[in-house]
Amino acid sequence: MSKTRVGKGSCLCGSVQFDAGEVSQSFGACHCEICRKWVGGPFMSVSCGSDIKFTGKEHITVYDSSQWAERGFCNKCGTGLFYKLKEKNFYHIPVGILENSEGLKFGVQYFIDQKPEYYAFLNETTTLTKAEIFAKFAPPLK
Repeated sequence: MSKTRVGKGSCLCGSVQFDAGEVSQSFGACHCEICRKWVGGPFMSVSCGSDIKFTGKEHITVYDSSQWAERGFCNKCGTGLFYKLKEKNFYHIPVGILENSEGLKFGVQYFIDQKPEYYAFLNETTTLTKAEIFAKFAPPLK
């Protein structure tokens, strides 16, 4: 993925802001059961790597959602702030909290085999199943 954008954004109440040094030009949607439960639908996010700075950190609560990832949210307004891969300190930020999402392209859908039938995207994207994702990204279980 091409990373040439700088990203800024905040939660709904403004208590937490972030500056990301690099933001991917494309975003993805995750259809896994955990993401759908977390946001009430597919989790649409953009990769930001580890070059991200948060202000208002005292308002961030982190939920340890799996052995390899955690999710952060504002403890004042409830806005989901990030999905983070622990081992690589790699952040995915919800597209909707970016100040400027102009020009982003929908590039990939994760856990396509867990997507419920009640919604569908018309965009042509790369799709990955649970098995493909675990083979490609998951760290070895300890």
